[in-house]
Amino acid sequence: MRVALLTDETGWHTRQLQAALRARGAEGRCVDLEDCRIDTTVAWHGLAIPGFGRELPDAAIVRGIAGGSFEQVTKRLAVLHALRELGVAVYNDARAIERSVDKATTSWLLHAANVPTPPAWAIESPAQAQRLVTRESAAGHALVLKPLFGSQGKGLRRVGLVDGEHVPLPALQDFGALAYLQRFVPALQSPGFDWRVLVVGGRALTAMKRIGRGWIHNVKQGARCVAQPLDAPLASIAERAAAALRMDYAGVDLIPAPHGPQVLEVNGVAAWQGLQRVTPFPIARALVDDLLDRKLASAAPARRA
Repeated sequence: MRVALLTDETGWHTRQLQAALRARGAEGRCVDLEDCRIDTTVAWHGLAIPGFGRELPDAAIVRGIAGGSFEQVTKRLAVLHALRELGVAVYNDARAIERSVDKATTSWLLHAANVPTPPAWAIESPAQAQRLVTRESAAGHALVLKPLFGSQGKGLRRVGLVDGEHVPLPALQDFGALAYLQRFVPALQSPGFDWRVLVVGGRALTAMKRIGRGWIHNVKQGARCVAQPLDAPLASIAERAAAALRMDYAGVDLIPAPHGPQVLEVNGVAAWQGLQRVTPFPIARALVDDLLDRKLASAAPARRA
């Protein structure tokens, strides 16, 4: 059993996955999607995957997709789409990653599935976006301006009514000429926090509370990780969010709100190093077991020409 670990960087996560695969009698080989290519002359399947010769991997785990031009990212996703079409079990596949990496699509899918989530907008017109910010500010709300494809809490800004003062929308050139805005959910206590829940194979398995130094609660921004018991409401909302985006596994970020938790984001290539520190079982083993026992078992046989 040979599994491609599709990643743009190797390190702790890939070592954890390789160890978990070895424990199941499988081999994990790290491959950068940048180095993969579509080549209809190389083999019957039309793909060149370094380290696999003319054969396809038995499965693939997506750990990271490097940034690049629109064309480069499109090619990398095309390789993932092709692997799925060829019957390779891809975990998470390109469709799931596309749904989760695009925050506007995530917000819409959560809304369509009636999953509690803050109101959100994706607007190209700066004038329309500025009017929205003014209207929300007048109603007493702050908004969070986020890069559409951002991660790890980078580049977030609060606009609207912030600490009692109106903050206008900045110029959008640093945000791809697009305003993706999500209504800010104020902290119910100090210090503020949110939750990260790991959903694997449709089931919430573990969670942590992320206590931030300010209003951003990402671990990469200095948040402190504390174990969080998985009560039924938290687990249920996280599972519904992962199902709405049709994810094999997902890191679901939720925030406490007056009427119950709300989902902020759903991560399709979720890191778990911080979560592992407060989780009593090996997370990589849970992912690998779900891949081999559920995903691979239900995958269609590789299609040949």
